[in-house]
Parts: sequence; structure tokens; C-alpha cells
Amino acid sequence: VKDLLKKRGIKAEEIDAIICATITPDMHFPSTANLVCEELGIRDIPSFDLSAACSGFLYAMEVGAGFIKTGLHKKVVVIGADKMSAIMDYTDRNNCIIFGDGAGAALLEPGSDEFGIIDSVLKSDPVGKDLIYMKAGGSKYPASHASIENREHYFVQDGKSVFKYAVTRMADVAGEIMKRNDLHGDDVAWLIPHQANRRIIEATANRMDIGMDKVTMNIEYYGNTTGGTIPLCLWEWEKTFKKGDNLVFAAFGAGFTWGAAYVKWAY
Repeated sequence: VKDLLKKRGIKAEEIDAIICATITPDMHFPSTANLVCEELGIRDIPSFDLSAACSGFLYAMEVGAGFIKTGLHKKVVVIGADKMSAIMDYTDRNNCIIFGDGAGAALLEPGSDEFGIIDSVLKSDPVGKDLIYMKAGGSKYPASHASIENREHYFVQDGKSVFKYAVTRMADVAGEIMKRNDLHGDDVAWLIPHQANRRIIEATANRMDIGMDKVTMNIEYYGNTTGGTIPLCLWEWEKTFKKGDNLVFAAFGAGFTWGAAYVKWAY
């Protein structure tokens, strides 16, 4: 966030709100967003965490945009951050090698109607609650000797089952956002997908009728950083985007949660 403020040329006290999308907060409370405020020396603004797993950054973007639309907030920082190494079971070689730690932030500000977040679609379905989860540590299964001995404080995923849902849902919602906005493959400059799996990303690109040369992908370098994947892609490809480019964001995560956003790049 400090780098973001420096890049934008603004002071921390100009921020009106901070939203942090994470499933690995420093603590249950206070929120990680609140701790970010402490690091920045900010007081008296709304700051809170949002939990939507790998879709978290998209959810946080929509909430942040809502803050802007009220007219009461002019500068909202949206963060996607996860330290997956803190909850991985390194004896589970099917999953631990997939994930990484990462964080990124974006600044939302008012603009003209023709630029920025044009549309978004957010969805969830509890059918995935037993397919990707961390059992213990919440109020239903508080930490105990038994929960520790049973290794219930680690990330659990049925990868094959999750893939079957993710590969269709993420592609479907990307197609939906394009149809709602009368976009075709040639109209889209870039797909910015959650970095979960190359096959899921390819299926989404195929559904959108775009080539992989128009897809941001860095999973081979950072792994799946959960809420951090989309902002990391924005940071890495930012200089490639041109004013007026049509960008489609798409993600799928635990819950299940999934969604897409249509953004017209403003600079």
C-alpha cells in the first residue's frame, strides 16, 4: 500500500477506506485492514477484512466501488493478500506445492462513466463447503488439543472435484459478463484470471474466444496466491495496458465463490 500511495503521489491521510480480501488474516480480530491502517498511521476511516477466498479481490472491488458510488468516499484502497504457507499441510503433496504467498493493492477513485469498473457478476454456492476448507480454528471447531493432534488447522482440498466446478463456473461467468455488455473476443484486450490452474484459465479464454496471448498468467512463478493473484497480475502487466482497453477479471474460490468484472482501463 505504501508503494501504491507513492506511485499515485498521495498521502496516507487522503485514503477514505481500506478493504482487505484475505482468508489468512494476521488474527481473527482486529482485522488485517485495521493493522494496515496502523502501519500507515491512519485513523478514523472504515477498514475491514472480507473473506471470499480466491474470489476475494473481486468481491472487495465491488464493495469498494459501492463506497465510491455513495459519493461519501473518494479514495478506497482494495487489498488482496494471503499467506497460504501459514495454513498448508506440507505432508499433503497434492496441494502444498500449488500455493504461494502474495499481496497486491489497488486504489479506487471516482471517474467518468466510460472508464473504470463497468460491470461485475458475483456468485456463490455452498455445495463446495466440504470440498475446500479449513475445519478448525473458528467458533464451530475451536482450537483444542484434539484439533491440533488431528491436524485440523490446515487447508484441505479435493482437487479433482473442485476442478470440475471451477473449470465450468469461471468460464461461464466470464462469458456472462461479456454477453451482458455486448463484448466479443476481439473487443477484449486482456483476460486477468485468478491463477489457480492453467487448464481452468485456458477453458475461460476459450469460452471468451480469445487467444492465450491476451491472458495474464504468472502461476508458474508465484503459484496460487489466493486473494493476491489478480492484483499481482495487475501490477505485473500494468505497463502493457492502454487507456480504453477492455479488461475482464475472472475468479473462482472456496465456498464456492466466483465472479467476473468488466473494467475499462482509465490510463
